[in-house]
Amino acid sequence: MKRIYLDYAATTPVHPEVVKAMLPYFSDTFGNPSSIYHLGQEARDAIEKSRNSVATLIGARSDEIVFTGSGTEADNYALKGIAFANCDKGNHIITSTIEHHAVLETCTFLEKQGFSVTYLQVDKYGLVDPDDVKKAITSKTIIISIMHANNEIGTIEPIAEIGKIAREAGVYLHTDAVQTTGHIPTNVDELKVDLLSISAHKLYGPKGTGCLYIRKGTKINSFMHGGHQENGRRASTENVPGIVGLGKATEIAHQQRDTEAVRITALRNRLLDGILNKIEDTRLNGHPVLRLPNNINILVNYVEGEAMLLLLDQKGICVSTGSACSSSDLGPSHVLMALGLSPYEAHGSLRFTLGKWTTDEDIDYVLEVFPPIVARLRAMSPLARGRK
Repeated sequence: MKRIYLDYAATTPVHPEVVKAMLPYFSDTFGNPSSIYHLGQEARDAIEKSRNSVATLIGARSDEIVFTGSGTEADNYALKGIAFANCDKGNHIITSTIEHHAVLETCTFLEKQGFSVTYLQVDKYGLVDPDDVKKAITSKTIIISIMHANNEIGTIEPIAEIGKIAREAGVYLHTDAVQTTGHIPTNVDELKVDLLSISAHKLYGPKGTGCLYIRKGTKINSFMHGGHQENGRRASTENVPGIVGLGKATEIAHQQRDTEAVRITALRNRLLDGILNKIEDTRLNGHPVLRLPNNINILVNYVEGEAMLLLLDQKGICVSTGSACSSSDLGPSHVLMALGLSPYEAHGSLRFTLGKWTTDEDIDYVLEVFPPIVARLRAMSPLARGRK
């Protein structure tokens, strides 16, 4: 059976060059980077090379990069580290209703610790209004956390505008850039952010590795306690193979990002146009222009999303009904609900996300098999039979 993977927002396959770069650090160069003999220092050198590669991709200093175990950990570190380090100044946090659960659940935790959180609403496209951010800031606000682009609908947020507002107010700005790093420009100075989260497995690196950019001078507490690794900012023996993999992945992204974005955008547009033209009563969720190059989130009326997913899987096509972290949750997507969709409409939406190994032939195949699947499901749907 033909196999087509269209869920790159959930995770990406590890690039062969990344695997090649990582392999020696599982066996030959296996030393603990905290050891002062040569085997340990070879591992240390590899970490610092990767730190420089990540910094180069996002326009940062190498000493502003702290390696973590995931993008989720980086989000936790940013919010908890800033909150507890700056509680003498205030206890107010601003975020949005469409953030990843790594941010939302951390905010829920912080509320239980006495912090106050403002959850900003978004418009029908999933955009945060910078004016709403400005109005929400108080004398007690210590951090704003707005994602660079949404993982479900692909909408790219006006982070640079929000960053300008945050700087004028003297408030830290964190952005979850897990979906954007390596795919669109994420220069920390242009975005005017103080903290930025990255995950390796979203840009063809290994799972279990991420990092947090922390602008020099930022007042932040350590999140992990133990040894003095990462200059005392993140205890735990470093995952050397994973860090090497992240470094190599960012090197490849630095070389190929712009040309790959053009290629994937063209494929995305062809898939989107094909679905909208071949299947009636469908529409795009998210912003039509300000969106990630690879993301399509489509509402298919009168059909349940999980049924479409399972029938597509039988044809060898992997897609998603929402974020990978909540795919086992039977409730409607909090992101789609925030856009104003009904629970029924949210349940009838699918996410297609393209990547490095998506081809024209893949798009042709999806456009061949998807319309009959929808027609088959609608033929069994009482709601579809009653439509005009």
